[in-house]
This record gives sequence, C-alpha cells and structure tokens, in this order.
Amino acid sequence: MNHPATRAQQEQVTEGLRAYGANFREFSRQFAAWLGLHSTDAEALIEILAAEERGATLSPARLSERISLSQPATTALLNRLEQAGHVQRTRDSSDRRVVTLRSSAHVQNLADEFFRPLGERVAAVMAHYSPEQLRQFDTFLTELTEAMNAQLAESATAAPPQRIPRKG
Repeated sequence: MNHPATRAQQEQVTEGLRAYGANFREFSRQFAAWLGLHSTDAEALIEILAAEERGATLSPARLSERISLSQPATTALLNRLEQAGHVQRTRDSSDRRVVTLRSSAHVQNLADEFFRPLGERVAAVMAHYSPEQLRQFDTFLTELTEAMNAQLAESATAAPPQRIPRKG
C-alpha cells in the first residue's frame, strides 16, 4: 500500500506529465499554424521528422497507427504533404513494395528553425541532471509508455458500456 505522501507525489508527477503532453500538443498546433497546415498534417510531419532523427524509417501504415488515422485518410494526408513538397514516398530498392516516408530538406530546415529554441531550453533543463538520473527517467518513461500501450490495446478491443436510452 502506498504511503499518502507517495500517492501525492505520484499524482503530482502524473499531473506534470499531463501538462507536458498538453504543451507538446500546443507546440504541434503552433507548428501547424506556422506552416499553414492542418494540425493532423503537422502531427504526421512531426512523426516523420522524429523517426528520421532516430535513424528509423516510417511507412504509411506505421504513420497511420501513430496518428490514429485510417489508411485512406493517411493516404489523403500524405498526398497533401507530398504536394506541398514536405514529404516524399520512396521505395526500397530491394523490395519495391516497401514504401518509406522521408521529409524534404526544406521542411527539415523549417522544423529546426521552429523547434530549436525549445530544444535549447529542454537541453538546459536536462543539463541539471546526472546521466544516471536521466537513465532512470528514461526507464520510467519507457515503462509508462509500455503500460499505456498495453491499456490502449486492451481498450481498443473492449466492448463499449451498455447505454441507457434517455427519455424525452
């Protein structure tokens, strides 16, 4: 059983994570407005840019999962981003069926310009913590994400609650 002080601290951390998530969404919204894009288009663009930063590739199907859009809606979104010159769909030379999403150099420069001040502030905050503390925080976030992903998977297959019809 958790001690009341521990519960209060856990609630404070949870609230901090909620606030961080809200701020992240707001930065995404502002980035979209700055680029003149719909917020969902900017969210997709951020996912593509983030995958590239990690050295990973992102397929249209995986992007669809990441931003919770249907395949047809994701195709329409990618058509808009491609037409605007923000992304390219490329095919792997060894397996032509595999489509990979890549951002344009122009949009990479725009994203760097927009997010650089935030990145500098975040780096300054992280500089206050030791490598061991950052490893612990990384482990904590990884475990939270795994718990959330497991719950999302269960929730996606759960039956909705019985609804009582309203009168009148």
